[in-house]
Amino acid sequence: MKFGVIVFPGSNCDHDCYHIAKHVMGHDTSYVWHKDASDLSGYDCIIVPGGFSYGDYLRPGAIAKYSPITEEIKKYANGGGLVIGICNGFQILIEAGLLPGVLMRNRSLKFICQDVYLKMENTDTPFSSEYSAGQVVKVPIAHHDGNYFADDATLKDLEANNQVVFRYATVKGETSDEANPNGSVSNIAGICNKNRNVLGMMPHPERCAEKVLGNKDGLGIFRSIVKHLTQS
Repeated sequence: MKFGVIVFPGSNCDHDCYHIAKHVMGHDTSYVWHKDASDLSGYDCIIVPGGFSYGDYLRPGAIAKYSPITEEIKKYANGGGLVIGICNGFQILIEAGLLPGVLMRNRSLKFICQDVYLKMENTDTPFSSEYSAGQVVKVPIAHHDGNYFADDATLKDLEANNQVVFRYATVKGETSDEANPNGSVSNIAGICNKNRNVLGMMPHPERCAEKVLGNKDGLGIFRSIVKHLTQS
């Protein structure tokens, strides 16, 4: 089993993702430089990590979508390969057209770095099967442009296809406005594509996947991926 971690200029969570895949999960893992336009078919899962690709100029992910590696990610995903985009990675996947909607500036217009609670809305994906439906987990966020928005037609489509995987919630699982840190429509924190092989999420599971970090709630994401690949 082999993971590929994409590295853009400005990525700052690539080492965290590499560490979890390589040292915590114990699987072969490689960095993939953004200028590398080689075939990704040798990987079992591609991770597009958080950070500030290309300095977030224009808007987050807007320049990264033109990178040679992004075209390869699109080919890989369209061929059924597993892709997870975290924070800036989520922004890149949306800009690349692999996921619907947009990510706008937080409603506070401020950078937010804090722990949030997520409610599991869909556990029937390769990224969430190790959780139970309705389970609440604590995961950190760190973003300035995490306010997810989609028009009514897109939202209706997302709900009809059960593509909303996580929502911001209270510790009791209530999806209230008070529990919404950035103003995301319908408290959406993470979505998948219709084929379930591409996931985008703003919270950082790689930052809460070890006991030494004081919280292992995010480890289930990576365990789910490994479980899916093992059973495939």
